[in-house]
Amino acid sequence: MAGTKHVWSLRRPTAVDTGDGDGRADPVVAPAPAVPLRRTFGRFWPYTRGGRRWLALLLGFVLLGPVVDAAAIWLFKVVVDEVLVPHRLGLFLPIALGYAGLTLAAGGLRFADETTSAWVSERFLLALRSDVFRHLQGLSLGFFERRRLGDVLSRLTADVEAVETFLLSGVLDAVAYVAELAVFLGVLFYLRWDLAATALLVAPLFWLTARRFSARVRAASRERRRRSGSVSALAEETLGNIALVQAYNRQGWEQERFERESLARFRATMAATRLRALFAPIVEMLELVGALVVLGLGAWELARGRLTLGELLVFVALLGRLYGPIRGISRLSNGFYSAAAAAERIIELLDQRPQVADPPVPLRPPRGRGAVAFDGVWFRYPGTTRVALYDVSFRAEPGETVALVGESGAGKSTAAKLLLRFYDPERGAVRLDGFDLRELALTDLRERIAVLLQETLVIHGTVRENIAYGRPGATDAQIVAAAQAADADEFVRRLPQGYDTVVGQHGRLLSGGQRQRIAIARAMVRDAPVLLLDEPTTGLDAESGRRILEPLGRLMSGRTTIIISHNLLTVRNADRIVLLRDGCVAACGTHAELLARDDGYARLVRLAQADPAPDAPPPAPPRPAPPPAPLPQSQASR
Repeated sequence: MAGTKHVWSLRRPTAVDTGDGDGRADPVVAPAPAVPLRRTFGRFWPYTRGGRRWLALLLGFVLLGPVVDAAAIWLFKVVVDEVLVPHRLGLFLPIALGYAGLTLAAGGLRFADETTSAWVSERFLLALRSDVFRHLQGLSLGFFERRRLGDVLSRLTADVEAVETFLLSGVLDAVAYVAELAVFLGVLFYLRWDLAATALLVAPLFWLTARRFSARVRAASRERRRRSGSVSALAEETLGNIALVQAYNRQGWEQERFERESLARFRATMAATRLRALFAPIVEMLELVGALVVLGLGAWELARGRLTLGELLVFVALLGRLYGPIRGISRLSNGFYSAAAAAERIIELLDQRPQVADPPVPLRPPRGRGAVAFDGVWFRYPGTTRVALYDVSFRAEPGETVALVGESGAGKSTAAKLLLRFYDPERGAVRLDGFDLRELALTDLRERIAVLLQETLVIHGTVRENIAYGRPGATDAQIVAAAQAADADEFVRRLPQGYDTVVGQHGRLLSGGQRQRIAIARAMVRDAPVLLLDEPTTGLDAESGRRILEPLGRLMSGRTTIIISHNLLTVRNADRIVLLRDGCVAACGTHAELLARDDGYARLVRLAQADPAPDAPPPAPPRPAPPPAPLPQSQASR
């Protein structure tokens, strides 16, 4: 390890070590930008709004505590000077009762302080964590496609708790230390101002020592927080894909990756620990020097009769309590920097803005018929140079089934993301019932679209909750009707608790076909005018694929349906097929028309015939197609 620049290097506190000794930048989680402490404090202070009235009460507890402690210590002086030295035992009982009363008062204050501070802190955490979670849900899909989920979860949990330490617990501790200093210094100066002034000579040394260590502690703490996010990200990724890991015998490689990041976190943690561990004995040595000087002067004054034994003992006791707050304030600055590193990661998260947002004044059109149109759409993914779609135009009239086909990478899924407005096109427009999607509120848009994704997503909950996920507030009758239409009711009733059976994480207690039928029921209960099917039979065996064709046909009936598929045999009954090639429309027409005039389409059909898939979903019952909805004037002018 010779020559490796570790994060704890006193000369290079910002150096980064990946844990593998090669000095390369971390590929897992990038560091968050540094933020000044004042801005950090101002950023999170609004989250204390609900508990600010209790902060005054907490400050009262903080101020009363040192007074009660000082009074109890002062009683010790009275015991020595008024009872023990002159042998007047008659005063012992009232002094003992007074001491017991002060002890009870201190205990009551401590109880009230701890319970109130816990309530304020937990309210703060509740507000901040809920806001961060709400903000995350509002970010665009592109954010989650670029970020490690484990790191995001680490920020949502551990880093949020550290912010509370920075803003509330740390501030209250600082106020408590200042209150203790004020009370104990007042009593010390009242006893002997010269000895008290001598005791304060070491206070600047505490401050200089804390300042010397604070920058290094902050750098090490920031690196430790980042490494913690890296460990969480790797663990989430590996365990979330455990089937892939085990199938390809990559356990050893994943273990090496995890150990490498864990080792880097260990090193960053040890860097911060070494700094704190080195800081503590230095401060204790300074404290000892001050105490010995004061004790020596006090003994000299006692020998000359200018100080009583009780005053000396109380002075030493108060001196010990005085250095505690001084040491605490010095240590607290390092703790602030450590918590600030977590706050920076939260601020970076909150500063993220969605790539797709509601317009300032969204249009609120009626439900509409579900006419979909792509008008000259150009799009490239953020941070890339390759155009994913260029000049793509097609229409799907109400009740029609339009299939988007093509080889992998042709742009089919990209078109689906634009329809759901996960992204916005660079040029052109995607329209629903003649309205540019960018003019609609996101919630209104997505309420009009039911989605059946290639990866059947099932939440950890009951069958009833999974179906109702498509329509909050759906009645039991609507849920059962949707399940019956999806051919799911029969197998659901055979489950141990029927509709109240918990399906497990990702629906692992169900088969692939059962999960797909639950997803169809979810789309059924949504009852949206537009249906988006993304490879609906992918991952299913032939029998399961055939079993979902009939409920799929019922789902498609009467709805504008966009089917995405790379297998042309599953979409041959569509009203119109749009062949995408390298991001543009290569051909458009019915299956028979394209087969006759497009050699590329015919080649794809031959490839599909060599690897047959389940039969295509039956088309919707024939009916005359309504005329296309006229574009609003604002749209036609675009």
